[in-house]
Amino acid sequence: MDVRPDLPWLTVVWNDPVNLMSYVTYVFQTVFGYSREKAEKLMLDVHHKGKAVVSSGTREEMERDVQIMHSYGLWATVQKQS
Repeated sequence: MDVRPDLPWLTVVWNDPVNLMSYVTYVFQTVFGYSREKAEKLMLDVHHKGKAVVSSGTREEMERDVQIMHSYGLWATVQKQS
């Protein structure tokens, strides 16, 4: 029987050819309350590395965050932290 605690879930935002970098920064600041510096760092990770982890928590919380990202037109998915 596996008794390890459930690993946190992640919201991953992926790079897309549509959204401006300034808009992605704005969304991260607005939705997650991140500082401009943190939001810009995450946006640059998305831009240069193709993706960034923007939040972590329970599966339900991350599914909600993904829906919010989708409502802003960003490409996001939920994945289990490895």
